[in-house]
Parts: sequence; C-alpha cells; structure tokens
Amino acid sequence: MIRLFVCVVVWIACAIATALIGFPVLFFTGRIDMLWNLSMWSAGVGPRLVGIRVRSVGRERLESGRAYLYMPNHVSNLDPPLITPMLGRISAIAKQELFRIPLFGRAMRAAGFVSVNRSDRMAAIESVRDAVRVLQSGQAMLVFPEGTRSRDGSLLPFKKGPFHLAMDAGVPVVPITIVGSHEAWPKGGWALHPGEVVVHFHAPLDPHQFANRDELLVAVRAAIASALPQQYQASATAGPASR
Repeated sequence: MIRLFVCVVVWIACAIATALIGFPVLFFTGRIDMLWNLSMWSAGVGPRLVGIRVRSVGRERLESGRAYLYMPNHVSNLDPPLITPMLGRISAIAKQELFRIPLFGRAMRAAGFVSVNRSDRMAAIESVRDAVRVLQSGQAMLVFPEGTRSRDGSLLPFKKGPFHLAMDAGVPVVPITIVGSHEAWPKGGWALHPGEVVVHFHAPLDPHQFANRDELLVAVRAAIASALPQQYQASATAGPASR
C-alpha cells in the first residue's frame, strides 16, 4: 500500500512539473516533442522508485522509425507507463471523453491520438479509418487487443477491431508479451510489489501474409501466448474473438 502511495504521489508530482514545462512549449511552438519526452520519463520514475525493474527482450527485431501496430497483452495498470517509453513516438485510440479535458485533450490531438465514440457504431468505424490514416502516414500505434485488463493474468478474448485496423492499414503487427506486471500490480489490487517486468517483442507479422483478420488474430494470440508463464498457458492459445 505504501509503495502504491509513493508511486502515485511521484506520478502526480512529475505530471505537474511536466505540464508546467511541456504545455507552454506546446502552445508556443505547436510541437509535442518536449511534452512527450517529459511524459515518457515521468512514466517510469514512480515504478523504479518502488523497486519495479523493466527488461526488454527481442526489441532488436524492430526497425528504427518504422510504423508498427503494437499489440500487447494487458494485465495491469502498469502496462502503459512501462512499455510506452520503449516504443518511441506512438499514437493510440482513446475514448472521446478524454479529448474534452482541458490541456490534456489538446496534447492528445497534437500527439496524433485518435478519438473514438464506442456508443456510436458509425463514429467508431470512422475512428478506425482515422487510425488507418495515422498508421499509413508513418506513425506507430499501440492497441491492447483484449480491450481491458485481465484479472488473473491469462489472455482474454481479443476484440476484432484492432485486426480490422491491421488489415486495412497493412502495416506490420508486433505482438508483445508483458510478464511480471500482473504480479507487481494486479487488477483490483491496492499494493505494488517490487520485482522484474519483462517485455517480450515478437517478430513483426505482415498482415498481407494472412487471408483474413481471423488468421492474423490467431497468429498474434499464439505469439503473445508463447512467452506467457506456464500457469497462464492453458487458456491462452484458444479464446474466441469478441466484437
């Protein structure tokens, strides 16, 4: 409980400092670089202070500056702040309510994030088209195919939307397996535990090599499952897609 408190306090302090420096630069120059770099540095400070170490495996498989669609498993609130700094400048799809937050929404738009209204099917389809344009412009993107955090560390059914996006954009998909963040901070938990989080980058998958989105989904799921601990393997390789 104390570690979580320390981590959150550090995140808040870093966020205030980042905003005081980064937002004026954004408003005067229109560039997100300073705000982005400070945000990425701030994201890792809290976890490091409470003893959470991060190690990557296989990142050398990736070409620098290439537009990839990153697809990790999702087991903890630690996942985004721990892996995003490893990916360079990326975009993401976020619910439209976040874009209405003063300053924060401006920063998200400047970073190329895509707004989605999940309650409006037609608007959601248009958001996918916007995301396709972002990827095809050369900007990488992060999408969690499960759509939410797993409570027990095993893979949940994948949403179909990310695979529509992958097939339409035609950019390589990078499956990512995050191991250790569930033990560090599981969903519903109120305590942070020190330890190592390992981020496995698998070989990029070319959507053009698959006949349809379902074949791509199976391949991505199998890649992510291959690096999961043994106790999560039983339910990982199966699992239907959901809407």
